[in-house]
Amino acid sequence: MKVNVIGGGPGGLYSSALLQKSNPDWEIDVYERDPKDNTYGWGIVFSGSTLRKLREADYETHERITDAFAKWDPIDIYHGDSYVRCGGHTFSGLMRSDLKDILRERCADLGVTMHWEHEVEDPTALAEEADLLIGADGLNSPTREAYRDAFQPRVRTGEAKFAWFGTEKPFDVFTFIFRENEHGLWRVHAYPGRKSTFIVECTPETYERAGLEEMSADEGLAYFEDLFADHLDGYELESKLYSWRNFPIVENRTWSHENVCLVGDAAHTAHFSVGSGTKMAMEDAIALHDAFVEKGAADLRGTLNWYEKERRDAVERIQEAAATSRRYFENTERYVDLPSEQFAFNLLTRSGAITYDELKIRDPEYTDGFDRWFGKHTSGADRQRAVDQPPMFQPFDLRELTLENRTVFTPGPSSDGGNGHPSSAQRQRLVDLAEAGPGLVVSEPLAVSARGRLHEGTPGLYTDDHGDAWAAAVAETGEVPVGAELFHAGRRGATEPRTRGLDRPLDDAAGWDLLAPSAKPYRRGSRTPERMDEDDLAAARESFVAATRRAAEAGFDLLQLNVAHGYLLSSFVSPLTNERDDEYGGDLDGRLRYPLDVLESVAGAWPDDRPLTVKLNATDWRPEGMGLAEAFTIGERFADSGCDLLTVAAGQTTPHDRAKFDRDVLANYSEQIRNEIDVPTMSTNHISTTDEVNSQVGRATADLCAWYPPGVDVTSL
Repeated sequence: MKVNVIGGGPGGLYSSALLQKSNPDWEIDVYERDPKDNTYGWGIVFSGSTLRKLREADYETHERITDAFAKWDPIDIYHGDSYVRCGGHTFSGLMRSDLKDILRERCADLGVTMHWEHEVEDPTALAEEADLLIGADGLNSPTREAYRDAFQPRVRTGEAKFAWFGTEKPFDVFTFIFRENEHGLWRVHAYPGRKSTFIVECTPETYERAGLEEMSADEGLAYFEDLFADHLDGYELESKLYSWRNFPIVENRTWSHENVCLVGDAAHTAHFSVGSGTKMAMEDAIALHDAFVEKGAADLRGTLNWYEKERRDAVERIQEAAATSRRYFENTERYVDLPSEQFAFNLLTRSGAITYDELKIRDPEYTDGFDRWFGKHTSGADRQRAVDQPPMFQPFDLRELTLENRTVFTPGPSSDGGNGHPSSAQRQRLVDLAEAGPGLVVSEPLAVSARGRLHEGTPGLYTDDHGDAWAAAVAETGEVPVGAELFHAGRRGATEPRTRGLDRPLDDAAGWDLLAPSAKPYRRGSRTPERMDEDDLAAARESFVAATRRAAEAGFDLLQLNVAHGYLLSSFVSPLTNERDDEYGGDLDGRLRYPLDVLESVAGAWPDDRPLTVKLNATDWRPEGMGLAEAFTIGERFADSGCDLLTVAAGQTTPHDRAKFDRDVLANYSEQIRNEIDVPTMSTNHISTTDEVNSQVGRATADLCAWYPPGVDVTSL
C-alpha cells in the first residue's frame, strides 16, 4: 500500500511509524514544509491515560518519550496575593522538539521516507498517486482546504488573546497565575519541561489597553518579565515566533473522503487549558492504526469510517470540556472577586471533568481544607473549625431565614385540584417532601387567579379557602422551611393536564378566557388571549398581591415569583411575546415595567423578615428572543426591587424554542448570572447526587440547588 502523509509534526510522524511498524511492506512518505529540526512549540503535556495508549501502541517510542519526561503532580494557583495547591493531578511533559526527534528517528528506523522543506502545493496530486493520503498538516491544513466541499470544515476563533513563551525558570508543577494591573487581568498557564512553557492570556480589551499591538517582541517580553517578576525570579522569557492570536476552534463534518483522512489539528482542536493538540493527534494516529488492524487495507472506506466512528466521540467529549474551559478563561473577570479558596475550586472544576468527589479522591487534604474554609466563610466565624462539613451541608441565610443545607425540592405543576382548591394529594406532597430533609421546599406553581390556572386542577391561592388549606399543610411540614411559588399562566392557560400532552388546549366548553401582553396564542390551535388593558393589568397585579398576603398568613417562609417558562410575567419580558407599543412594550425597559410593578407590589405586601425570590429565564433559546446579556440586566433590576435570590430557568417562552439538552447548561447560566451581577442563585439543572450539589455550591455556580435524589419522587404525585 502507498501512503502519503502531509505534515511532519507528531500526528503525521506517529501515524507513519505505527502504520509502517505493522505493515513493513507499505511505502510511506512524509512531506513537511519546515526543516527537520525546526519547531515552534514549547512543552507538551500528557495525561496518564494517554501514556497507557502510547505504551500499547508502540513500546519503543513510549520508553523514549517517558525517559524524556518531566513529571509532576500538584497544580499551583496564584490568585492575587494568595496561593492554593491541589495534588493528585498527574501530568507528564516534554519538549515538542524532543518528541519530534524521537518520532523522526523511529520513522527512520522503520523505513518511512521523509521529505523535509517540501511545500505541498497540491494535496490532490499526492492523493491521486497513493492509496491513502493522511492530512496531518495542522490548523491551516492545505489538505482540508483542498477537499473543503467534502470535509465541510467550520473554523471559528475564541475571544481571548494569547501568546506562547518559554523560560529557563524551572517551574516544578502546573502553575496558574492570575495577576491584575492597570491594564486588566492576565492569566498565565505555566508548566515544567527542559524549558518551561509560559502561556499568557487576556481579554481583547486588556490587550488593547496594554498597547501590545504596537509593542515589538522585545518590548512585549520585557512587559511580562516585569509584570511576573516575582514568579520568574530573574529568568527571562523567550519567544520563537512572537505573535498574539485568538484560539482557533476547528471542527469538520467528516474526517475522511474517498482515500483522504485528517488527523490532529487539521480535523479538530481543543483549547490548550484542557490538554495538548499533540496528545489528541497522537491518539488519532493510534485510532487510525487500529482501524487498519480491525478492518484491513482492502476495505479502505470501511477502515476510515471505523477510524472516525471510534475516535469522534472521544474527541467531541474533549472538545466539549475544552469549550467550557475556554469560556472560563475568556470570562475569568467574572470570578476574580471570589475568595481565593473558592476561586481555586472554581478553576479546578471549571470543565466538569473534575468534581468535588474527584478532588476528594485526588487530594483529600486539599478538599478537607476547602470544607473547613467554606464553613468558616459561610458562618462568618473568627476561627476555622478543625473539622467541617462539605458545602452541601452548610447553612444558607436569606434575610431572617436560615436553611440548614443547600438542597431544594421544587415540584412541577400538577392537576389534581379543583377550582384552585389544592387536593389532599397536592398538600400531602408538600409535607412528604419536607420530611425528606431538604434545606427548603418550594410549592408547585400556585395560580393567583382562576384565569391564571394552567389546568382545571391547578392549585391556587386566590381565595381564603385556598389559603386555609395550604396553611394546614404548612403546619405539618415541621422545621423545614417551605416556600410558595406564585404564577399566572397567561397565554399558556386553559390546557389539558400534562399527562395528556403538553399545552394541549381545553375545548371551548371547558376552557376560559386568557390574558397576555399581546393577542398571540401560545401555539397553533391554542386559545387566543386577550391583550391586557389598564384594568386587566391592575387586576392581575392585585391578584398577585392578594395571593402574597394569603401566602404570608398561611405561614409560608419564602415567596417565589415566577417570571419564566412563558407564563404571564415572562411574556411581558420577551420580545417574542410582547408586541405592545405602549409603556409596557418596546425596549427592555418597557417590557420589564409590568413585571417590576408586580414585584414591587408583592414586596410591599410580603413580610420584611421573609425572603422574596424570582424565577427568571436566562434565555428564550430563540435567536430573536431574550438572551443572557439581557438576563443580566433583568436580574439586576429584580435585585434592586427587593429580590433576594434568582432561580435560573430557560426556554418555553414559545413552543418552538431551540433548547439545549446538555444537563449542565442551566447550571452554567446560573453561574454566569450569579457571578456577573453578584446575586445569589438557585440552579435548576436536575442534579441528583451529593457530588453535584457540593461541586455547584463549592465553585459558586449556585447558592442553592434544585435536587432530585434517587428515591425521592419530586416531580409527580
